[in-house]
Amino acid sequence: MKKQRKKHLWLIPLVLLVALIGGFFVYTGDYYHASASAEAAMQSDQSVRVVRTEYGWLFDGDSTKDALIFYPGGKVETSAYAPLCRRIAERDMDVCLVDMPFRLAFFDMDSADKIIRTGDYERWYLAGHSLGGVAASYYAAENGDKLAGLILLASYPPKKLDKGLPTVLIHGSEDKVLKMDRYRENAGNLPPGATEYVIRGGNHARFGSYGDQDGDGKALITEEQQMQETVDQIERLKLWNR
Repeated sequence: MKKQRKKHLWLIPLVLLVALIGGFFVYTGDYYHASASAEAAMQSDQSVRVVRTEYGWLFDGDSTKDALIFYPGGKVETSAYAPLCRRIAERDMDVCLVDMPFRLAFFDMDSADKIIRTGDYERWYLAGHSLGGVAASYYAAENGDKLAGLILLASYPPKKLDKGLPTVLIHGSEDKVLKMDRYRENAGNLPPGATEYVIRGGNHARFGSYGDQDGDGKALITEEQQMQETVDQIERLKLWNR
């Protein structure tokens, strides 16, 4: 009987491995879906051409000099950020929206590298929402010399950023998802002159268009208003660099 038990012991790690893999796919398969308005924003028009690329999508406006690389938030459908990306592209800054593996930016934090190497712009900016902002910060901490600016939406940098990297942090006053204790703890990683902008009435989810997020505060302004204020701050950062 003891020999038979030992014979089947090898099955235990296999069962555990299968359970872990299954759990991972269950976890990543439960994500926030883009709204109908976000899907509509993925369509090209006269002002912005939306092009499917190797890394995700290019929102191609009139810019020939400035481009923004955008890392989506964790477990959020990539196209949920199309309305924000389109608005940015309409302000003379093309946007590269990155489609992350399993909708988690940590699986490809350096995706900006290839985009910058193969792109044809003078100035590159990097932005990320929530977990995507944390991943963007890790990339920026090692590659600050390649960037003209970093935009963190409801996020913070867990690693020291280059002191010469223009950085802006934007979050909503009603955000209940952003961990403010970590936000404050990591303030020392920001470069001198980094600016913080609080959107009064904004929350965590309305940087994208994917409905309500679990644990978030109730927004007191529209999605349109929150995105408009966000774009205004990004444009100020762009103009500062000129």
